[in-house]
Amino acid sequence: MREPQDFNTKNKPTWCPGCGDYGIWAALKNAFIQMGWGTDDAFIVYGIGCHGHMVNFLKIYGFEGLHGRPIPVAVGAKLANHKLKVIVVTGDGDSYGEGLNHLTAAIRANYDLTCIVHNNQVYGLTIGQKSPTADKGFKSKSTPQGTIETPINPLALAIALEGSFISRGFAGDMEHLTKLIIDGVNHQGFSLIDVLQPCVTFDKVHTYPWYRERIYKLESGNYQPQDKLKAFELALEWGTKIPTGIFYKDETRPTYEQNLPQLANQAMVERDISNISIDKLLDEFS
Repeated sequence: MREPQDFNTKNKPTWCPGCGDYGIWAALKNAFIQMGWGTDDAFIVYGIGCHGHMVNFLKIYGFEGLHGRPIPVAVGAKLANHKLKVIVVTGDGDSYGEGLNHLTAAIRANYDLTCIVHNNQVYGLTIGQKSPTADKGFKSKSTPQGTIETPINPLALAIALEGSFISRGFAGDMEHLTKLIIDGVNHQGFSLIDVLQPCVTFDKVHTYPWYRERIYKLESGNYQPQDKLKAFELALEWGTKIPTGIFYKDETRPTYEQNLPQLANQAMVERDISNISIDKLLDEFS
C-alpha cells in the first residue's frame, strides 16, 4: 500500500503557509492511492500560476505548459494515447481567463480528461490581481476601487455547453475533494472540478472560515445530478449559501475519442510508423 509521501519529490512546496494549493495537492495524492496508482499511471499537464509549481512537488509524469494552454497540451497527449489517464491542473486565471476558449472547446468535444481548476479569484503568482471569477466590488492590486466586471460562472457555463461532468470542491475539505477527483477520473468524458481555494495572502475576504460558513454538500440532501435545469439553478447559487459536489453528470454522451474510428483498435502511440512516407504530402505543399 502506497503512502502520500511516495508521491512527493525531493523539492519542498514553496506556496504560502495555509495556501489552498496544499489541500488540492494532498487530495490528489490521496486519490492516486485510493485508485491504486503508482507514479507512472497517469500524466498531468499544468498551467502557469501558483498551481503550476505542483509539477515540482508531485511525483508523477507531468508537463508544465504555457499560460492558458494546459488543455490543448492534454488533448494532444490523450489523442496520442487514449488509454492513458490524463489530468489537467490549472487555475482560474489560467483556464477561465487566458485559456477560456480551450476550456469551452474541450467541454464541447467531451475529451476524456479530468480538469481540476484552482479557483481563488486572484492571480496569486503575479501578486494578487483580480481574476475572471473575482466578485464584483472585490478590491485587489489591479482594482483598488473594486472590480467592476461581472464574474464568470464556470459551472453554469459548463452546463450550458452540455458538459458531461460538472462539479465543485473545496480545498479545505480534502476527503470530499478526494472523492470528487476519483469520480472525475472514472467518468468517461470531460470532467470539470472547480475547486474553491483560499488565497491567504492576497484575498482576505474569501477565507477558510468564510467558505465554511456558507458551503454545503449537494449529496447531503440526496441530490441526483441528472437534472440539467436544477443543476443550472444550483450553479447560480452564491453568497450566503454555496453548494459543492457533483452538479451534473451525463454518462450517455460519447467521448471525443470514442467518435474516432482511428482509435478503435489501438492507440496512436502503438502504431508502427517506420514505413510511412510523407514525401508526396510535402511535395504538394512545397
